[in-house]
Amino acid sequence: MRSVTRIGAVATMVALALLPAAPVGAASKKDLDRDALRALRNLESDNSAARLLGKKAKAVLVFPSMTKAGFMFGGQVGEGVLLKGGRPAGYYNSVAASYGLQAGYQTFSYALYFMTSDALNYLDSSGGWELGVGPSIVVVDEGVAKSMTTTTATQDVYAFIFSQKGLMGGLGVQGSKITKINK
Repeated sequence: MRSVTRIGAVATMVALALLPAAPVGAASKKDLDRDALRALRNLESDNSAARLLGKKAKAVLVFPSMTKAGFMFGGQVGEGVLLKGGRPAGYYNSVAASYGLQAGYQTFSYALYFMTSDALNYLDSSGGWELGVGPSIVVVDEGVAKSMTTTTATQDVYAFIFSQKGLMGGLGVQGSKITKINK
């Protein structure tokens, strides 16, 4: 068991080392705001569950352009905007590392809908919000989206992954971290 843990730790360090410290061509504050608002508008115009959650969310953290690449070891990186009441309220970086049977390159967008004040406070007060640690999160796929109503929307955070481009496939173990940044 110990060697498996070491292998996982080494794999994560290697994958993180392969990622740039900031996304290549990191967007200016103005461009990031524009891209996040556009991505959120597109998501909510195409997805009724996202539109429903958007009306009730305390805030939405939008990553308009994430980049993911890997071959056995992988990683993803991108910057996002926290929107409260449709206005930028903070900036975040998302970095993830993975290991497993995977290969390819992909860009995508994702949005996290914070439904409770506690979940939003955790984002603001933690040194870095790790998916799988802290508030409960539900990834909304087409099946969940079709049955979502104001009554069934009971979790702390809902995640939508959308606008995927490229080819990435496989199975693996992934850990990600979202950290507040200055823009």
